Amino acid sequence: QVRVQESGGGSVQAGGSLRLSCKISGLTFDDYGLGWFRQVPGKEREEVACINWNGSNTHYVDSVKGRFTISRDNAENMMYLQMNNLKPADTAMYLCAAGPGAAVTAPLVDMAKNYWGQGTQVTVSS
Repeated sequence: QVRVQESGGGSVQAGGSLRLSCKISGLTFDDYGLGWFRQVPGKEREEVACINWNGSNTHYVDSVKGRFTISRDNAENMMYLQMNNLKPADTAMYLCAAGPGAAVTAPLVDMAKNYWGQGTQVTVSS
């Protein structure tokens, strides 16, 4: 059984930092491109960042470039999102997703086929 579990969310003031973690079990971890997505009420789910199977290729939505860093540790089946200089507009439920597929684009090809976690809430106050 595939299990996807996010952690690390919380409430911070603007300019602060958080580090989100995603633990995935039940699959061959380095077969999958991975991604972080976020969603707020009334808006569609948005890609934040994606990473390919070995971490050599990453992609970020323009609004987080220079502030967020996605990474993975294949030996531990872990993915991370370091979030710096947080802004109120970053407030959302953050969701972890796995492919399928090894490329950086894999989580975006057919999102209905992704493995998803339940999400961790990030709230940034002004």
